[in-house]
This record gives sequence, C-alpha cells and structure tokens, in this order.
Amino acid sequence: MSITPNNRRSGGTPARSTTLALVLAAVGAGSLGACTSAGVSSSEPPVTPVASESRQTPAPSETAAPSPTPAPVIDPGDGGNYAPVLDPADFVDRIDNPYLPLSPGARWVYEGTSDGATERIVVTVTDKRRTILGISAIVVRDTVSTDGQVTEDTYDWFAQDRDGNVWYLGESVKDFENGVLTSTAGSWEAGVGGAVPGIVMPAKPGLGTAYRQEFWLGEAEDMAEVIDVGGTRTVPEGSYNATITTRDWTPLAAEVIEEKVYAPGVGLIAESHVAGGEGAVALVQFRSGT
Repeated sequence: MSITPNNRRSGGTPARSTTLALVLAAVGAGSLGACTSAGVSSSEPPVTPVASESRQTPAPSETAAPSPTPAPVIDPGDGGNYAPVLDPADFVDRIDNPYLPLSPGARWVYEGTSDGATERIVVTVTDKRRTILGISAIVVRDTVSTDGQVTEDTYDWFAQDRDGNVWYLGESVKDFENGVLTSTAGSWEAGVGGAVPGIVMPAKPGLGTAYRQEFWLGEAEDMAEVIDVGGTRTVPEGSYNATITTRDWTPLAAEVIEEKVYAPGVGLIAESHVAGGEGAVALVQFRSGT
C-alpha cells in the first residue's frame, strides 16, 4: 500500500484519456483555460515506461463461452475517452490542496500490515523538482519496507493547477527483494509512450466525485471515488475531523479495492484493503513542511 496510486502493487496503474472538460466535470473543478502540450525537459533522464513483466494473455478457448464483463467498481464518467492536454501556464509552484498538501520537508510515516507482513511506509516531499510536459513538478519520495527490509523505493511527480487540483505526472519505481533490485515495472512519465497525467486529489472532493488518477493504457489505470465526507478518524498520530474517504480501484486488478482516508492540513492518514487482499496502514508520525 502507498500514499500514491497503487499500480505496482495491483499489477497495473490507472489510465486517463478524456478531454480536459470531461476531466474537470468528473472532479467538479473549474476550467483550466486554454491548454497546450509541451515536451519533456529535465536534468534527470526521462523514464521509459516498462510493460508489466508478468502479464501473459492465455489463448482463448474455441469452445468456452465468453465471460460476462463485470460492472466497473468506479466509473469516472468519461466513457473511456480521456486525453487531457495541460497548459504549464495554468500551474502554480506550491501544492497546498488541503487534502494533499505537499510542501518541501513534509514527512509522513505509516505502519501496519499487508497480507500478513509488517509494513512501514515513509513519504517525504523533497526540495527537488522535475519538468514534465513543461510543468515544474514537485518530487516526492515514497519508501516501503516489509518485515524490516526495503521492498520499494519510488519517486513520484506532482503539480497543482491554479484551481487547486493536484495532478499526478508519473513515477520512477524500484522494487527490491533481499536488497537486490528486481523490477522497475510500473514506472511511467506523462508524455512518454502514450502515458498521460491524472488528478490524484480534486480541488473540491465532493461526495460521489470520481476521477482518473493516471492513465497508461493496460499498465496504469487507477481511479478513485469520494465515498464519504465530513468524517472523523483517530489514528496513532491523532484524531481528525472533516475527513474524506475515497475508494481506489483499477480495472487491471479488478478484484482489489482499497479505501483511503484524508484529513485537512495533513493528507492521507489511513489506508485499508476492503477486497482482494488483507492489510491496513495508519499514520504514526507527521511533520509539516515549509
């Protein structure tokens, strides 16, 4: 589990591909104005999306009847037509969305279990930035340890538009086993290989708001929907009011459903599996940034 969309843990990541108008209608946000697309510019090497290393499609049976397509757990309302085009002029330097504030120096520590193993997640907002599609994105490091060993070390890239929506522009993923790098599957960057950005936290997350968090067809198709607002939640770090809860899901691992709870001024405070797995983590330490 992670503070960010869960593509590498569920076998895929969310996909986004509708007009910007459809995106904003889905998230209940205002217009971003005229949008253009720019190329990737960064001092860091670009990420080459890596296809899933384990996905194999079995040959269809000539006699088997087709299985009915299950109804989606989340419908972002775009009919599968999602292709946002972002204008760098519509983005601001800071990320101060109340439910996902990402100020340099901020740090969250989560502890819990995942499928019977102990899990510790440390998320830190770095002072680094990366230019993606002409947008200056904040770099966030997300490190997962399982039973005391680092199993994932990821750099995520976020930016906020002037309306307050927080966009997810990609990630560089490294998975480890016994201290050895085993995979970079799940890495993607908006504008590379057909991957496009998504909204990871809407400016106005109202009840029933559904949105795509990322989109790279067949590899990254995470979605979320707000299922509760105005809640109260207590975790080891403290008690919080005015929380929102989201349901997170990807059609690439349709059996897995998670719920995440966010508190204003803090961000993610708890996460749990509700289907397709067992486990939960909660916030145990929080330090605000500058």
